[in-house]
Amino acid sequence: MPTPILTPFPPNHGTLKPALQSLTLLFTHPLATPSRLEHAHSLLLDLCAAEKALPQGQQLHARLLKSHASAFLATKLVHMYGKCGSLHDAVKVFDEMSEKTIFTWNAMMGAFVSSGKYLEAIKLYKEMRLLGVALDACTFPSVLKACGALGESRLGAEIHGVAVKCGYGEFVFVCNALIAMYAKCGDLGGSRVLFDGIMMEKEDTVSWNSIISAHVAGGECLEALSLFRRMQEVGVARNTDYVSWNTLLSGFVQNELYNDALSYFREMQDSGQKPDQVSVLNLIAASGRLGCLLKGKEVHAYAIRNGLDSNLQIGNTLIDMYAKCSCVKYMGHAFECMPVKDFISWTTIIAGYAQNEFHLEAINLFQKVQLEGMDADPMMIGSLLRACKVGHIDYARRAFEIIKSKDIVSWTSMITCCVHNGLPVEALELFCCLKQTNIQPDSIALISALSATASLSSLKKGKEIHGYLLRKGFFLEGPIASSLVDMYARCGTVQNSTKIFNSVKQRDLILWTSMINANGMHGCGNEAIALFKKMTDENVIPDHVTFLALLYACSHSGLLAEGKRFFDIMKYEYQLEPWPEHYACVVDLLSRSNSLEEAYNFVRNIPIKPSSEVWCALLGACRIHSNKELGELAAKKLLQSDSENSGKYVLISNIFAADGRWNDVEEVRLKMKGNGLRKKPGCSWIEVENKIHTFTARDKSHPQSDDIYLKLAQFTKLLEIKGGYRAQTKFVFHNVSEEEKTQMLYGHSERLALGYGLLVTPKGTSIRITKNLRICDDCHTFFKIASEVSQRTLVVRDANRFHHFQRGLCSCGDFW
Repeated sequence: MPTPILTPFPPNHGTLKPALQSLTLLFTHPLATPSRLEHAHSLLLDLCAAEKALPQGQQLHARLLKSHASAFLATKLVHMYGKCGSLHDAVKVFDEMSEKTIFTWNAMMGAFVSSGKYLEAIKLYKEMRLLGVALDACTFPSVLKACGALGESRLGAEIHGVAVKCGYGEFVFVCNALIAMYAKCGDLGGSRVLFDGIMMEKEDTVSWNSIISAHVAGGECLEALSLFRRMQEVGVARNTDYVSWNTLLSGFVQNELYNDALSYFREMQDSGQKPDQVSVLNLIAASGRLGCLLKGKEVHAYAIRNGLDSNLQIGNTLIDMYAKCSCVKYMGHAFECMPVKDFISWTTIIAGYAQNEFHLEAINLFQKVQLEGMDADPMMIGSLLRACKVGHIDYARRAFEIIKSKDIVSWTSMITCCVHNGLPVEALELFCCLKQTNIQPDSIALISALSATASLSSLKKGKEIHGYLLRKGFFLEGPIASSLVDMYARCGTVQNSTKIFNSVKQRDLILWTSMINANGMHGCGNEAIALFKKMTDENVIPDHVTFLALLYACSHSGLLAEGKRFFDIMKYEYQLEPWPEHYACVVDLLSRSNSLEEAYNFVRNIPIKPSSEVWCALLGACRIHSNKELGELAAKKLLQSDSENSGKYVLISNIFAADGRWNDVEEVRLKMKGNGLRKKPGCSWIEVENKIHTFTARDKSHPQSDDIYLKLAQFTKLLEIKGGYRAQTKFVFHNVSEEEKTQMLYGHSERLALGYGLLVTPKGTSIRITKNLRICDDCHTFFKIASEVSQRTLVVRDANRFHHFQRGLCSCGDFW
């Protein structure tokens, strides 16, 4: 019986290994002719190309080297190497060929395009033209794709003319390539003329998908939808495939038409099309952008039922969707269930935790990334730094140091992180380092730097940043304008804030609110009210924050009637439900005006549980106006409140101390200590010659400490003689002797800062001081007399507002 001839094997996926084994048998077969062997090699090379099986392709190449491969097989090798991404090998085979056919040239051009070497593909096309190589229809798709990628519309149009002259202008796949090329070059009209003139009547799904994709890429989703409907009307509906639907869905998502995407997903299902991986990806993304958790869960369930949830891209998109929907539990579960995780998975989950303020989870995952030996990129670091905004500054510093190539996102995130963690000096140092790199600070970095200068009340540094952004061509509008208004106000120069505000032509709500707040913190309540009226006259609608700034301004200017009126306007005219902060502001307003009974009745009628800020405002007023009975009630309510900040304990302790109730003082302090809370230490600072000098109470760490204390003692004596100053020891809440109380007052941080200012600045110049706590009553009196005796303007920013001391008076009118 004769030995059977082995039949050629079909190049199906998954048959590569047995196919190679069959080829080995074919070599030893007695009837294996050269033509049959060449055919077998050809099929195998196509199979390697389809499966991107480079090692097996190289193995076949090694066999062919022994038998001097024909031009046909050499062309197959070029094609295989191109598809496997080994451009170097493809070029080597191509260059070594002595005889090249049009198929060889096309294969080499395809390899260049597959590898993204579009310029080389065009150069090869031009070389073909120079050598007079006869082009075929398959030449054009590759070179047209290269033209589209490079935006070479003129060359693309020339090649279009060549295709027409060669008789290939109406070939379906050439037309599709031309449509795509014109669209990528931004010539949607050219794509449409070609489609309408030649392709519309052809029942070719690819052509319709090409023109629909072109409109989607151009942002014309409605026209894309219209074409989709016409595609169904002219009878191509039976050929409508996943590509058609997915092209439309992708277009809606890319152009932020998320509701339309959800709508057409339902239509896709109703038409009998079963959504595939791409459809599901688009729907998950749309659900996330809309914050539509229910729809996102529904699509997730569909993915699980159809075995798509194990797909890496779908897993990553699910994490992002749950993060955007603030569903942290499901986000973490989606991450844990992923069979394979890539770098994007880790970056997305860290960003998700950071966005939802699960800071420790984000940091812990970052540590796992480091343990896994993965290199963190700027996006991951940026997410981590956002997670470190509140606390965890050491992690932020460590993460920032890891980045080898820091980009603007890394720098900005680290600067912002320092600002949020109360490290304005470090933030400004980083900003200076950023300016010394070749990376130009963006608006976000500038806003963070302005926030740092504002927290320091560093007018000189603020002016430097203002000048820098002007030199760099930033427009004074939007967030930058608002940040400048806030910075100048917090640096004590509301006049500069007004100049910035007046220079802005297009004022948004944030800018109006910033300017109202600027006037409020300087005690300019009437100016704040005038601004509010002007804002509403210009049809700018106020929000909760605007009314908060306005109520604050009224409170700190003693404008009781106006404050009450604006509270009612907010509730009834603008239908804004008050926040706890609004209620606290009204209580403060009433309390400062000695309307304590009205303030208490207001608190009793608040529709929500009064916050600790409400009781603090009432209690503080009871201390000032000596209402012990109401003060006892407010203190009791304050101790029962949920808030665990040290401020409430300090206030209660001070009230007990002022009344000589030292046992109660000790009890409050022990409770405070038991809850792990510490009194925030008083701290003041002053900027002299571009340097910040910081002082704490009774501080002796400054290099010129002895001189400061001597200057302060001499100046205090002068105030006693010329201004009648007497230390008000009743404001020292410690059970010590009168002499010790006097010395404690003399050592307050704002006085030490003033002593340094008097020591090193020229006579008659203004002195600006910032304090992190409220200025005490005795220091307030001290500064008033000091301004008159020294003939200086003294500006103090405390935790509540600005105090401009001039000629023995304060801008707050003793109302702070």
